[in-house]
Amino acid sequence: MRLKFRVIAALSGALLCSPALPQPAPSGSATPPGATLSQPPGPGTPGQGAPAPAPQGAAANLPTLVPESSDSSNVDEVMLPTKPVAIMSGQSNWEDALKNLRAAIQHVRDELGKAGIAAAGRPLTVFVETSDENFKFDAMVPIDKAPEGTPATAADIRFGATPAGKAYRFVHKGPYDEIDSTYETITAYLDAKDIVAKDAFIEEYVNEIVDPTDPNLEINIFVQPK
Repeated sequence: MRLKFRVIAALSGALLCSPALPQPAPSGSATPPGATLSQPPGPGTPGQGAPAPAPQGAAANLPTLVPESSDSSNVDEVMLPTKPVAIMSGQSNWEDALKNLRAAIQHVRDELGKAGIAAAGRPLTVFVETSDENFKFDAMVPIDKAPEGTPATAADIRFGATPAGKAYRFVHKGPYDEIDSTYETITAYLDAKDIVAKDAFIEEYVNEIVDPTDPNLEINIFVQPK
């Protein structure tokens, strides 16, 4: 996952000047346990304990931000719509990235369930700030509309909207452990097309990330040009 940071930094044109960036973990290694969050975990806060179970039934059939492409091997130029979402912001180190992202998304889902608000789309993560050691993120779950008044959700849940506008969609199919290769492809594409990307980028989880070695995992990665 540390290699992923180096690719992300290249996407935003913000490569560090340090002569010795951390090296990627050995291929095939699973995401190690243990979390590093910005604050110690409390009740309902991701980062400790076993991963939350994946939702069943209709949750697996929720729509993506834009319709699926008939050919996922191609880069799609799409227009991201504005969709209302429930958001939890967090921070993690790269080694525990997947574990903490899954936990944050599940926390948002759990709080929506307590408030009687149904999810209306696939979960996504907006990576808003990165460094060689950690990153800050917004975990989002789309909903039909933002609730009125003060919803019965935890204090760390807020409501907003998805990033909107022109974007390039890249599709990662395969284990999450191998997502670095997809980010390298993205960097090469943007360099070849002379596209300068925004600092933030988006991962949308088309199916549930239960096992980082799952070969059937599918993730839409959206990069927006400046």
